[in-house]
Amino acid sequence: MLIVVPVDPPREGLVLSALVDRTPLTASEAVTLYEAAVTDVLRAATGSGGDLLVNYRDAETLPDEDAAGDPEGEIRELAEFALDDTDDVRFERQIGSTRAARIGNTVTHLLEREAVQTVGVLEPTVPLVARTELDGAAMSLRRHDVVLGPSSGGRTYFAGFAEPIDFSDAYEPPALSTLADRTADAGLGLGFAPMLPTITSEPGLCATVAMLDARARADRPSGAATAAVLEDLGLVVGREGGLDRQ
Repeated sequence: MLIVVPVDPPREGLVLSALVDRTPLTASEAVTLYEAAVTDVLRAATGSGGDLLVNYRDAETLPDEDAAGDPEGEIRELAEFALDDTDDVRFERQIGSTRAARIGNTVTHLLEREAVQTVGVLEPTVPLVARTELDGAAMSLRRHDVVLGPSSGGRTYFAGFAEPIDFSDAYEPPALSTLADRTADAGLGLGFAPMLPTITSEPGLCATVAMLDARARADRPSGAATAAVLEDLGLVVGREGGLDRQ
């Protein structure tokens, strides 16, 4: 399986902006947390049995206020920091005016133009993902045409394809239901990966914080980069179930 991770340049106001609006996180802290999550995701992808393609946003797909600078260089630098060696990592820019279009263009091109057998789109904001989930999804794609990994808020953290679907607005909320509908419309078989939270929303981040803490207490640590940042920031799940600081 070719694992595609769509990554935004780590910039204030561009990444994890919903957390800044609704939680104690500042814009700069959100960038640090995003970089840590991307680090954990890229490490999980390279540690699996699949190959990695970092699908980066460049100036043409970014909002005008974020188009300056060198977004590709920032993403390559982040990947190089996360991984010991990026020689075997593919870097390709995203093409399309919407997120669904960019993902759809990438998946369809790989399946139809490059004859890649299976493509898995892995969100950069799921630091709990590990080789187990990725290799399990790859095996499931041998039996199903599409495999979806459910996440918090009706989202997906993973979407794997052996056949393309109609991606028009496919990632509009709730993405999980929309992608499942598009799979059914195409007459394709659908499978599922285990559910994991992403850190794009407060409930998803709280679930991630709690799971990282529980895994550490059970001596089964994961998401090391994200766990370290959360500890440095003093972020915990409060008594009311929301994000709090120690």
